[in-house]
Amino acid sequence: MSNQLRTAMAPLVRRVLPLSRRTNSTAAPLVSRLNKHQQASEEIPSKRPVPQPNSANKGPASRVTTLANGVRVATEDSQGHFAALGVYVDAGSRYEDEYTRGVSHILDRLAFKSTKNRTSEAMMADLEAAGGNVMCSSSRESIMYQSALLPQDLPKMLAIMADTIRNPVVTKDELEEQQVSAGHEIQEYWSKPEMILPELLHTVAYKDNTLGNPLLCPMENLEAMTTENVKTYINTWYRPERIVVSAVGADHDGVVELTEKLFGDMKTSSSESNQDTDTSAASKEDSKSGIFKSLFGKSKSSSPTVLTPDFNALSRQPAKYTGGTLLIEDDTQPFTHLFVGFEGLSIHDEDIYALATLQLLMGGGSSFSAGGPGKGMYSRLFSNVLNHYNWIESCMSFNHCYSDSGLFGISGSCYPGYESMLLEVIVRELELTTRTGRGGILQGELDRAKNQLRSSVLMNLESKMVQLEDLGRQVQVHGYKVPVEELCAKIENVTQQDMVRVARRVFGGQVGLMTGGSGEVTIVGQGLTKSLEGAENVLQKYGLGKTAKW
Repeated sequence: MSNQLRTAMAPLVRRVLPLSRRTNSTAAPLVSRLNKHQQASEEIPSKRPVPQPNSANKGPASRVTTLANGVRVATEDSQGHFAALGVYVDAGSRYEDEYTRGVSHILDRLAFKSTKNRTSEAMMADLEAAGGNVMCSSSRESIMYQSALLPQDLPKMLAIMADTIRNPVVTKDELEEQQVSAGHEIQEYWSKPEMILPELLHTVAYKDNTLGNPLLCPMENLEAMTTENVKTYINTWYRPERIVVSAVGADHDGVVELTEKLFGDMKTSSSESNQDTDTSAASKEDSKSGIFKSLFGKSKSSSPTVLTPDFNALSRQPAKYTGGTLLIEDDTQPFTHLFVGFEGLSIHDEDIYALATLQLLMGGGSSFSAGGPGKGMYSRLFSNVLNHYNWIESCMSFNHCYSDSGLFGISGSCYPGYESMLLEVIVRELELTTRTGRGGILQGELDRAKNQLRSSVLMNLESKMVQLEDLGRQVQVHGYKVPVEELCAKIENVTQQDMVRVARRVFGGQVGLMTGGSGEVTIVGQGLTKSLEGAENVLQKYGLGKTAKW
């Protein structure tokens, strides 16, 4: 379910710069101008019946088998000329500590290199012989090894994946090569606000814990990383009970037999055998760690000692939303970029379907990129924002879902000098979704958003690779796969009352009542940001945040 929702909610954006600057009158007060344009979202509710999920269109049934050592095998039968195979490890940046920060970023680059059974040249030769496409990627909560291939090559590819997962050599030369490559990637990210600001948003929202750990390896950690750091991380987190083998278009019993042969002898590590990490050195660090320390890592003078991560503490540590503000003054940027976010919902929350619908209803994109029907041109942020304010370059909603928390909000960019107005526009659009009267969510736009969400989910699942990742990640998180018919039915059951209730729950900082989060807003900006200081006052003005009263 997590991948279905994330894929469905990811907006298709084309970065197209305006050809000219149009004149813009700012004489009228912004609030009155916003009120004037609310009629753009008021429409006649559709009276046409909404199509219901058809039992004849049921997706392929999934099967899950758990081996004696805890490795889970999940498969779906699917017609086609090729199959998809993946191995998913419950690891990632949220499980890193001060001494392993950035390892998961480098680890996915070290996949399919030399192992105890193959040289790097032999590995490449075997991959070419197997055919198909192969990749490894890491996220905050998973490291994924995936391949699209011909069905008859599945046993060979699973053997290769098992070898690179269980028997990596991680030579010094291989590590140094990937350190150089990762360094260029990190520099590119930091040069593009639209790429680095979502990362900073997480760092601010979950300061010094779990989901706030950077996906990109901090430069100082990158330079100091050794092969022992990587091997220690693998030995700590690559455990059979944290591994899911997933296949689409393959026989379930055959995949189970192969997995038993390749992963069945992995030993389940006893939790009692993990000794507590010596954190005495870390306790002597300056308590004022700050945002940028977690991003850039420790100083070069830090000790190179490799400490074993505290598995018990890190694996059980819940995400703690803190909120906060980070404004980066940078007059070299052509636009000022702004993110306004709140703690969202985890993928286990029943309200996640309403929140996913809300994200699609708000939609958004870049200026002059509306496209045609079905591409978001009727979403609220297009109708109420991009179509009315020529000084706004982009405005779109975002929704990041994780196993125990999430982030929801709106990002935007504008020409320098309009920063405070952009903030007003963003907060105003968030506040409108909490209304039950004028400017609130209408039945017609709700039906349209639900139809778009369902169709996006179903169309994406036509891809075997999306189907594969969806299966593997759902089994990793839930232990089973939510049938697509059930998912579509839950989307269809979302009502206007649900939308208002969930909007008030998120934008009122009430999610923290269940998760222990602070309920504060998270604000991140880059560009000419001096006018954004004290942005929390704007949210209070519109009745959002912890002080909200509905």
